[in-house]
Amino acid sequence: MKMNLVRAGGLGLAVLLLSTVSVAAWAQTASVATTTEALANPYGIQAIWAQGDLVARGTLLILVLMSMASWYVIVSKFIEQARVNKQSRAVGDDFWKGASIRQSADKLEVTSPYRFITDKGLESASKHDGMLGAIDFNTWVTMSIQRAMTNVQSRLQEGLSLLATVGSTAPFVGLFGTVWGIYNALVSIGMSGQASIDKVAGPVGESLIMTAIGLAVAVPAVLGYNWLVRRNKVAMEDVHAFGNDLHAVLLATAGKP
Repeated sequence: MKMNLVRAGGLGLAVLLLSTVSVAAWAQTASVATTTEALANPYGIQAIWAQGDLVARGTLLILVLMSMASWYVIVSKFIEQARVNKQSRAVGDDFWKGASIRQSADKLEVTSPYRFITDKGLESASKHDGMLGAIDFNTWVTMSIQRAMTNVQSRLQEGLSLLATVGSTAPFVGLFGTVWGIYNALVSIGMSGQASIDKVAGPVGESLIMTAIGLAVAVPAVLGYNWLVRRNKVAMEDVHAFGNDLHAVLLATAGKP
């Protein structure tokens, strides 16, 4: 009896081992088959470019250029805003400690928007004569500083319209590529007379990649636009505060800083 149990146990263990080996072998075979099938997949971005016509290639190229332009604007505007924020901190620390506005302005960077506003304010104060003398000094200085701040705001907003354009049009460009690709796929299927799933799914799925590319281009543009607009608003709050302080100082010195 014990011998039979031992034999039965040994037989069960052997069957278990054989089953495990068989499952492992099947899994490995399936994995290899899946990998081979993935490598042999004829559809994708390369297929769009290689097999697409002039319209499909042009649409893909437009999306690539839109993506490159939007990322360039995002990076360049971020660097510009970081520079403005650094210059804002420098103005807050040292500018109002100078002996005069002119001396403090000369210490600022030439490209600083704060120096630009200061130069315009000093210029307006020094040229308040002739026909301009008929205008109230307060009104004239206020107009000059306001124009300078508006100029700074326009410079900070340069390029943001491109992000808004890309964010709103890129999905439709991708959708156009998808519609055009599906149209060509259906024409090819109709001419070949074969409408099986392997003949339809590949070309149609390949065309849908265009929509995904359009969304991939639009989403960073929209997020970058909202982010940069918010940072511009914070930067312009500092610029407006500086302009108001400069206006008050110029009035207090009666146009003679």
